[in-house]
Amino acid sequence: MPKGFTLWFTGLSGAGKSTLAEAVAQELTKRGRKYDILDGDEVRTHLSQGLGFSKEDRDTNIKRIGWVASKITKHGGIAITAAISPYRATRDWCRELISQEGGFIEVYCAAPLEVCERRDVKGLYKKARAGEITQFTGIDDPYEPPLNPEIILETHKESVAESTAKIIQTLERLGYL
Repeated sequence: MPKGFTLWFTGLSGAGKSTLAEAVAQELTKRGRKYDILDGDEVRTHLSQGLGFSKEDRDTNIKRIGWVASKITKHGGIAITAAISPYRATRDWCRELISQEGGFIEVYCAAPLEVCERRDVKGLYKKARAGEITQFTGIDDPYEPPLNPEIILETHKESVAESTAKIIQTLERLGYL
C-alpha cells in the first residue's frame, strides 16, 4: 500500500489554494490515485458550523481539518487541504499530528495581498476594508507565512499548470508518486 500523505495548502484568501488543490486532484486522478479534498469553506459549512472567526475558533477549525487529514493519511490515503490556516503554531500542530501517520507537505501559496484583493470574486476584501467584516485575515487579522514550507508557489507569477507541475515533481522526488 502506498504511504499516505497530506498536501497542506496555506495562503491568503484568493492566493490560489482551492484552484491548485483541484488541479493537483486532476493529476492524481490521471495517475489512478484517490484523494480527499478538505476545502476550508466546505469544512466550515459541514464540520465547523457555528464557529466564528476568533483566534480560538480559527484554531479549532484548522485542528479539525488536521485531525481528519491525519486519519486519511494514516490509512494510506491522500488528504489535500485548502484553508487559509493563518497561524503558524496551529499549522505546526497539524504537521506534528499528521507526520506521525505519514507525509506532510506544506504548500505556501505566496501571492501578495494586492493580487489577492484583485482576485476576490466574493467581495470579502472589499467588505473587510469597509469594516463590514472584522477579523479578516490579511486586513485586520494576521497571516503568519510558513518558515520552511516544502513548496512555495508564487501564484501571481506562475500559471496553474506551472504550480501544479512543481507540486507533482516534489511529490515524485519525495517518493509519494
